[in-house]
Amino acid sequence: MLADVQKALDVIKQRELDRVFFVACGGSSSLMYTSQYVMDRESTAIDAYLYSSNEFVHCSPKKLNEKSLVILCSHYGKTPETVEAARFAREKGALTVSLTFDPESPLSQVSEHVIVYEDGKNSDFANESPAVMLELVFGLLAAREGNGKFNEIVSSLENLRPILNKAKEKTLADAKAFADSYKSEKIIYTMASGANYGIAYWFAICLLMEMQWIHSHALHAGEYFHGPFEVLDEDVPIIQLLGLDETRPLEERSLEFTQRYGKRIIVLDAKDFDLTGVAERVQGYIAPLVLQAVLRQYAEELATARQHPLSTRRYMWKVAY
Repeated sequence: MLADVQKALDVIKQRELDRVFFVACGGSSSLMYTSQYVMDRESTAIDAYLYSSNEFVHCSPKKLNEKSLVILCSHYGKTPETVEAARFAREKGALTVSLTFDPESPLSQVSEHVIVYEDGKNSDFANESPAVMLELVFGLLAAREGNGKFNEIVSSLENLRPILNKAKEKTLADAKAFADSYKSEKIIYTMASGANYGIAYWFAICLLMEMQWIHSHALHAGEYFHGPFEVLDEDVPIIQLLGLDETRPLEERSLEFTQRYGKRIIVLDAKDFDLTGVAERVQGYIAPLVLQAVLRQYAEELATARQHPLSTRRYMWKVAY
């Protein structure tokens, strides 16, 4: 576990906290969905809320005060809305803990406690942002409520890198086939629920919309039958994620219907991957990290097939917005 995480947990232990706000934008928000799910499932005393950074500031939640913990994330630490959210939270007396890749970033400068994570092919996965968020959230639960899963999370994350590598090796051929079959698609939906929904959201808005300019939307498996399923026909592509958490029945139900009436269905099921080394009690929370690694590979192969690098942008960082 990173020393920065432990330092943050040491401070959290000393504060009287009864609520936590998860605040970020874009890809960083995907970390927060699973975190909120963890808090909803595991906490008996701490309320959890999830906000997009700019909405957090403009909404100005009445419950935001000195008993609040605000956890923020921005990879480069330069997202203006997230920097402002950290500053705003401190003005309200909240304890701020921010995750970033850059220790000298603007977000680092305005946050009380900064966790600098690693990133890249040679990094220790247990020190990358998805793992760090799980360690921080379960550390919070252990510190404030005596939750006993913290050590299982830490040890499981330390074993995760070879699991991810094997999952990517297993699905490489499928990823290439996906790229070849779907490279000309104008729209691709991604569906999930529970702990996996943040990964579907990340894949839809970041990998497909931002990086590939493909129309997309993250469908919630629980909301599917309350409107979205009407767009389904034999030509609509849907990527269905199936996880290992308590909401899997929602994903199974949506998949059964989609396969009954659709033909262009891509299924990524966490049960298909070898999770040896991940404690059984926390597999539902860690499965999204495996699915994310696989989806990233799907996106990389799609980018290659479309001759549209993931680094390509039309507006982001290029024009005023």
